[in-house]
Amino acid sequence: MKVVLFCGGLGLRMREYSDQVPKPMVPIGYRPVVWHLMRYYAHYGHTDFVLCLGHQGDVIKQYFLDYSETISNDFVLSGGGKDVELLSTDIDSWTITFVDTGMRSSIGERLMAVREHVAGEERFLANYADGLSDVDVDAVVAQHEASDAVATFVTVVPRQSFHLVQVADDNRVTCVSDAAEADVRINGGFFVLEQGIFDYMEPGDELVVEPFERLMKESRLYAYRHDGFWAGMDTFKDRQTLEDLFQSGAAPWQVWDDGR
Repeated sequence: MKVVLFCGGLGLRMREYSDQVPKPMVPIGYRPVVWHLMRYYAHYGHTDFVLCLGHQGDVIKQYFLDYSETISNDFVLSGGGKDVELLSTDIDSWTITFVDTGMRSSIGERLMAVREHVAGEERFLANYADGLSDVDVDAVVAQHEASDAVATFVTVVPRQSFHLVQVADDNRVTCVSDAAEADVRINGGFFVLEQGIFDYMEPGDELVVEPFERLMKESRLYAYRHDGFWAGMDTFKDRQTLEDLFQSGAAPWQVWDDGR
C-alpha cells in the first residue's frame, strides 16, 4: 500500500528547529524523524511513499537527493577511498513521490492535493509524520479490512501527565481526575483510508473534522486501540525524549531491529 505522509506543517512549537529545517527533518540520532517513520513502514513492506510538502519542502527534497546510505549502514571502502561496497541498504527499494501541497494547507487539503497519486489504490496508509510508535501496522490493516470502515485511525494514551477538570456553571470545580484513570485516548496520527474517503471530503475540509463527522453518522469510522509505545513530537522536550530513547539503544519504534 502507498503511504501518504503529511510533511508540510509549520511546526510552530518546534521553533528551536523549525526556523532552520521543516519539522519532519528534525533529527533523531543521525536521521530525521520522517526517515524513522518511513523506515518503520518499510519494515512492514510499505515502501511507496507520497510526501505532502509545504513549509521548506525544498529541504526535504534535497535531503533525499543527497541521501548517503553509508551513514546508517555498514560498508567496505577500497580503491583508496574511491570504491564503496554497501553491506546493507535503507532506501534502495523505496519509491518517493514529492508533491507541493501548499504552505498553509490543512491536512484535508493536502490529502486532496495528492488524490491523483493514490488513484487506483483500493486503500492506502497515511500519517501526520510527527510521531513515532511500535504499533503493528499489519494488525491495524487487518482490523480495518475485517470491518466496513472507510477510515481507521490508531488511538493511543497520551504520554503526558495531566488532570481532567469538570467545572459547574457557577465555576465550582466538581471533579479532578487523572487522565490515565479516565482512559482518555487521542488520535495517534496513523491512518488506514479507503479510496472512498474522497467521497466524504469537500474543498477546504480538515480530514478529522468534517469528513470524519460524515463517516461517524454512517458508522464507517473505526479506531484501533494501541496501548504500546507512542510519542508525538510537538515540542523540543518531546524531541529530546525521542533522542534519549534512540541514544539508549532501545528505541521502541525501531521494529526493524527487534526481529519482528
